[in-house]
Amino acid sequence: MNARINPKKNTFGSKTDIGRVRAHNEDSLIVAPPLYVVCDGMGGHAAGEVASEMAVNTIADLAPQYANAEALGQAVEAANHTIIRGARKGLGREGMGTTCTAAILDHERLVVAQVGDSRAYLLHKGQLQQITRDHSLMADMIESGQITPAEAKTHPNRSIITRALGSSPHTQPDLYEINVEPGDRLLLCSDGLSGMLDDHELAYTLGHVGDPQECADQLIDEANAAGGVDNITAIVVDVTGFTASRTQRLARRTKATAGILLALLAIILGGAVLAFDYMVDHSAYLTAEDGKVAIYQGIPGEIAGMNFTKLVEVTDIDVADLQPGTASRLTSDTIRVDSVKDAYRLAESYEAEIADRKGASSENEEDAAAGADANEDASSSEAVSA
Repeated sequence: MNARINPKKNTFGSKTDIGRVRAHNEDSLIVAPPLYVVCDGMGGHAAGEVASEMAVNTIADLAPQYANAEALGQAVEAANHTIIRGARKGLGREGMGTTCTAAILDHERLVVAQVGDSRAYLLHKGQLQQITRDHSLMADMIESGQITPAEAKTHPNRSIITRALGSSPHTQPDLYEINVEPGDRLLLCSDGLSGMLDDHELAYTLGHVGDPQECADQLIDEANAAGGVDNITAIVVDVTGFTASRTQRLARRTKATAGILLALLAIILGGAVLAFDYMVDHSAYLTAEDGKVAIYQGIPGEIAGMNFTKLVEVTDIDVADLQPGTASRLTSDTIRVDSVKDAYRLAESYEAEIADRKGASSENEEDAAAGADANEDASSSEAVSA
C-alpha cells in the first residue's frame, strides 16, 4: 500500500515491494498521519501476510491520535493477541508472526513501539541514527562481541529474530520517546531494506532526495539493485516546521474554543440536551468501578458545572487481573478513547490478554500436577518392590 498527500507539498511517502527473490510479499504498512506502521510477516505463504495485515489493521484501529508511547504500546500488544487468536481460529496458520515498528509523529514529538527487526531511523542534521534495537540473534551476538556487524550480514543465522508478534501472549514492545526538529526525516523500514543498504547509503539517499515519496521509491530501487533478497518496505516522513505546528495547534484551539462556546450557548438557550448528546456521542472512556472495568460515554469531569457523561456498562473484567500499569491508570484516572466502539475494542483486548495469561498459568499448573502424580506412582512402585 502506498500513500501520498497533496503532490505540491508531500510530507511523507511510502512503498512496499516484493523484491527480486520472494514469490509473494509478506510485508504490510499503514500510513495514516500521525500514525505510521511497518510489519514484516513470517510463517510462509498465506500466513506471514495474514499476520502482518492483522497487526497493521489492529494498530490502526486502536492507536492514539497523539504521541502517547504507552497507548501506542497497548495497541501493539492488542495486535499480538489478535494474531494468536486468529491462528487458533484457523486464520493463516499456527506459528505465524510478524515484526512491528509503529510510530506516531506529532509535530516535534516522536514515539515508537517496536518488536522484531524492522527498524526506525532518524536523519538529524545530516546524521543518521538508528532509533530502535533489533530483537534478533545477530544483534545479541554483535553486542556480546561474538561477531562484527559486517560478519552478521553473511551469517547463516542472520534471519533469526528473538521477539515477534504472534509468538507469545506475553510479548511486549520496546518503547521510545524522543524530540525531533523541523528538517529531520524519519524512516521506517523492514529488514529487506536495512539488510541490503548500509547506514551510509541510507543516509545519502535520505539526505539528497527531497520529495519523501521519491525518496521511498529510490530506496526500494537501490535495495533491489543490491540483490532484493527479501520483501522491501519503506516509509519516509518529514518533520514539519514549528510554524506549521503552531498554525495547526491554533486551528485546533480555535475549533475547540468555538465548540465550547456553541455548547455554552446551547445551554443558555435551553439546548443543554442537544449539547450533551453531541459531546457524549464523540467521546468515551474506561475507568475502574467497584473493582471492575467500566465503560462510559462522554467526557469525564464537569463542564460549566454540568456532567456530560453516562455509564454504558460495567464489564465483568476484574481490574486486579490487568497489567499493573493499566490497572493503575484505570484506578487513579481514566483511559480516554474516541468512541464507545473503541472502548469495547480495548476492553476486548484486555479480556483476551487476561484469558491468554490465565490459560498459560493453567497449563503450567496441569503440568506440575501431572509431574506430582508421576512421582507418587513411582514412590508407590518402589514401596511395593521393597
